[in-house]
Amino acid sequence: MSKLSIVGAGPGAPDLLTLRAAERIKDAEVLVWTDSLVSPQIADLAPKPCERIRTSSLTLEEVLPLLINRVQQGKRVVRLHDGDPCLYGALSEQVCGLADAGIDVEVVPGLSAYQATASALTAELTIPGLVQTIVLSRAGGRTGVPERERLEQLASLQASLCLYLSARHVEDVQATLLQHYPANTPVAIGYRVSWPDQWIKVVPLEQMASASRERNLIRTTLYVVSPALAAGQQRSKLYSPEHDHLFRQKS
Repeated sequence: MSKLSIVGAGPGAPDLLTLRAAERIKDAEVLVWTDSLVSPQIADLAPKPCERIRTSSLTLEEVLPLLINRVQQGKRVVRLHDGDPCLYGALSEQVCGLADAGIDVEVVPGLSAYQATASALTAELTIPGLVQTIVLSRAGGRTGVPERERLEQLASLQASLCLYLSARHVEDVQATLLQHYPANTPVAIGYRVSWPDQWIKVVPLEQMASASRERNLIRTTLYVVSPALAAGQQRSKLYSPEHDHLFRQKS
């Protein structure tokens, strides 16, 4: 395996790690982890002699030299991110910086919070005849989003919309969504999904902001806006006796 693995820790629960992620952590000699977002239980999977470096107070310019130095010492290094490193994980600048130092990187995906939230609700986000598209995005905030990806544009699809990093701007988000979704559209609010103190509540869109403020939600919060959350029993064609495919003839 590569000496440096960027590993997704998933939404929080240790038993939601992928097998590969758990294997890399348990084999690590150096663990560089996002301690503000990753469960300590997951970091504790690393062996006792493993060097543990917390990154919540560090900049990229401080993290990269640490990674490079430990790899050059011949250590097996795990850079541990919350969720999936390919989503809002500052992955590209780390990979590029490491490539400049001649270091190959393995990326291990992690379960994302939107999947854990839907699972906790035993909900399907793609209902036949109702919604077949899932959009992952965020409010503009300090980072901003490209003009073509403004929330107004995305909301006009009326798809299952999963919004990360948006709790600080929830009033503006709600006002924008109400221009495109009906006021009674269900919104799942997920806080620290799969952690011991998980809180998930489904509210009408028109109560999205007030419910968030009642809980004082600012971070580690995901919103899933979807008509699918109110869907009754709507059968797909996949297992219908009237639908044939390569492995099954019509009955």
